[in-house]
Amino acid sequence: MALRKARLAEFRELLASERIDVTKLGQLCFEGCPDEEGIRATCWKLLLGYLPPTPGDWEKALAEQRLFYVQLMSEVLVKPHAGEDATDVVDHPLNPNPESSWNRYFKDNEIIIQIDHDTRRLYPDMSFFQLATPYPQAQFNTSALTDALKQRIDKRSLPSQQVATSRLGIKNMSSTAKKRFDPYSPLKEGDEAHWEVVERILFLYAKTNKGIAYVQGMNEIIGPIYYVFAQHPDSKWREHAEADTFFCFTTLMTEIGALFTKKLDASRAGIGGAMGNLMKLIQREDPPLHAHLTGVGMDPTYFSFRWITLMLSQEFLLPEVIRIWDSLFADEKRFNFLIYVCGAMILLIRTDLLKSDFSACMKLLQNYPPMDTHKLLLTAQTLLAKCHLVLW
Repeated sequence: MALRKARLAEFRELLASERIDVTKLGQLCFEGCPDEEGIRATCWKLLLGYLPPTPGDWEKALAEQRLFYVQLMSEVLVKPHAGEDATDVVDHPLNPNPESSWNRYFKDNEIIIQIDHDTRRLYPDMSFFQLATPYPQAQFNTSALTDALKQRIDKRSLPSQQVATSRLGIKNMSSTAKKRFDPYSPLKEGDEAHWEVVERILFLYAKTNKGIAYVQGMNEIIGPIYYVFAQHPDSKWREHAEADTFFCFTTLMTEIGALFTKKLDASRAGIGGAMGNLMKLIQREDPPLHAHLTGVGMDPTYFSFRWITLMLSQEFLLPEVIRIWDSLFADEKRFNFLIYVCGAMILLIRTDLLKSDFSACMKLLQNYPPMDTHKLLLTAQTLLAKCHLVLW
């Protein structure tokens, strides 16, 4: 308890500085951010570069960014119209012109269907994302999006086989899991669930970042960020969780976007390079284990593709993911530490892996057993210290 109070005092003092030492803040965050007083949300925004290191500039910077978000929404969302004359063929649903608002509207709906399929299943074991937001979203011009979503996915769900064979290996949602939503009370007319806010952010991201657009699994990355921001104790910060999440997610995707770019899979910057580094780490630290995994045919793409790309967001419960992300965001060589965490995950279950054949290894690694987060991160830090950041 005394140590916890001392760490909380350190964070308070540092965040109260006229100019925050972001390097020192990162060192504190690496050991975990406090849950109190919205400190974690503030720290993540600082570490991701959304907030300037000078608290005196926060109010102005946030006001500008949040206003820009509202303007961006009004410009990006497309609502088709028939013009003053209903017979006007310039903006007609059958108009083949790719620049027509109707054509763009139909394309938007295709994006929405894909995003909706994922976001409405976000953290099904938690009620948070299914609950109504405390703030009306009428301030955003989202009529085109919300109108399109009134006819939900119920009649157009993707086949389970299509989900199961996705590139990222996202865990498939069975019909049994889907029923977990049933106990939640229906929202009142005009209310909006948190998952719908996440959906809108992803839609806007897809529209403004066409090089990557939307890739299945992005919902798993944006979910923890939005959850942390939307839980801020200060209502003024909580009210703008949507805009703040959009900009922090955009920054994050700028850093890890190569992992979602298929043409970069085989490059050092892509997922292939990251998985290769993970196996180099295992080979260096535990040659017998590496030889066993290789011998039974355990290719890293079977498990580490999802681990790395989704930053372990599907391998642990949300509170554990959030704690792990404290360290990942604080990493000076951002997400280099992620490889060491993944390496620690493998090494911590080496005994079970060594006595397992291909099927058993696959089951262990694709459905990682419960693990103490503190022990996991401590093991990862030990690996990092031993390798001195020169492994690759």
